[in-house]
Amino acid sequence: MSRYEEFLSKKAQLVGNGGFEPLFIPDHLFNFQKVLLDFALRRGRSAMFADCGLGKTAMELAWADNVYRHTGKPVLVLTPLAVGFQMIDEAHKFGHDAHLSRDGTIQAPIVVTNYEQLEKFTWSDFGGVVCDESSAIKSFEGVTRGRVTEFMRLHRYRLLATATAAPNDYVELGTSAEALGEMGHMDMLSRFFTNDAKSVSSRGRGFGGSQVEWRLKGHAQLPFWRWVVSWARAVRKPSDLGFEDGGFILPPLEETIHLVHPSRAKEGTLFDLPAVGLQEEREESRRTIVERCEMATEILSRSENGVAWCHLNDESKLLSQMIPGAVEVSGSDSDSSKEEKLAAFSRGDIKFLVTKPKIGAWGLNWQHSHTMTYFPSHSYEQMYQAIRRMWRFGQVNQVEVHLITTPGGENVLRNLQRKSEQADQMFQQLVAEMNNALSVRRADFEKEMELPSWLR
Repeated sequence: MSRYEEFLSKKAQLVGNGGFEPLFIPDHLFNFQKVLLDFALRRGRSAMFADCGLGKTAMELAWADNVYRHTGKPVLVLTPLAVGFQMIDEAHKFGHDAHLSRDGTIQAPIVVTNYEQLEKFTWSDFGGVVCDESSAIKSFEGVTRGRVTEFMRLHRYRLLATATAAPNDYVELGTSAEALGEMGHMDMLSRFFTNDAKSVSSRGRGFGGSQVEWRLKGHAQLPFWRWVVSWARAVRKPSDLGFEDGGFILPPLEETIHLVHPSRAKEGTLFDLPAVGLQEEREESRRTIVERCEMATEILSRSENGVAWCHLNDESKLLSQMIPGAVEVSGSDSDSSKEEKLAAFSRGDIKFLVTKPKIGAWGLNWQHSHTMTYFPSHSYEQMYQAIRRMWRFGQVNQVEVHLITTPGGENVLRNLQRKSEQADQMFQQLVAEMNNALSVRRADFEKEMELPSWLR
């Protein structure tokens, strides 16, 4: 094989999208979960965009068990840090034979590990792969992200499961499509989208630049959504699929904005001006660390337990010092240390947790707690996932989210609201087209067979 042929081979995806007829559908699944599982198995390679608390774990395990029985090879389930033990608990509860492996050993039909341990496994040992909380993949550093992509590339059976499919923009759906081998990210953009280049400048600096924003072509909207629902299903509540919501109704969510004013003006000014641009927003964030951490400490002191979310190392360190009984999970911790601390809070052994969304905002179930503080950033996905650790089906209390910001954070809040509306619109369109596709399929089954005239 020539070097060029070897290069092409490494870029190739396994041909064929076909799945198989489900071998078994567990009785413990709700009806809407059975519909999603049926689609994922028949499709072979698919994405399941189901909101937090809708039972993605149960569906992933049932999918993995079916693939194992069909292929005769174990299935690897990849999870974020500290989520593996929850996956194993669920597996045992529902009667699946699963094993948590951190060293590359295979001791059960369903092998669960975290993304960071993937290098210890060989792709050919498995009949399929599940990426739990798959939207987190793009936040990994390049080596881990590349390793996940390479591991999945030649698997006939792949399942992506996440609650936030495209929180910021529709183009993020390309990440999932590419991982499933449906269409390359750039191919998707060129087929369905057009770009608008906007001039941007940095205040107080002598240079500017351009920023590309992608938007759906007007005539491509319907084809785009029909293409997405050919390989994905989206659901925020059972009624999206025509079922009763029953117990899947969330308790109230109370979001309170706390405005903290800087104790000192920006250097070179007599009084504070609103922050404009990322550089000024970051500068104001650093200038108000003490004030914001004091506010978070005061709020959490009124609660039995809770989480203080932050983004900067200085914030994390100060919060862990100021909040009595708080435990910090930092980026410098080893993976095993991070996992143990996050698991300890899940068990209730830790009263207050201090960490960053990119470390602990994916996949964990924290319904035992209902109070958090959050320093807003431009990442809607991080905030959404952080809130959903507590505000998820199974929570019985009103969840209190305290957003602590400064006068310069107005643009951040406005941007988060815009992204929230975009995410809602995306799910509405996904659900609408999904139901259209399902109704067409039902209609096809209900049609009476018509014989050609020469057979009558």
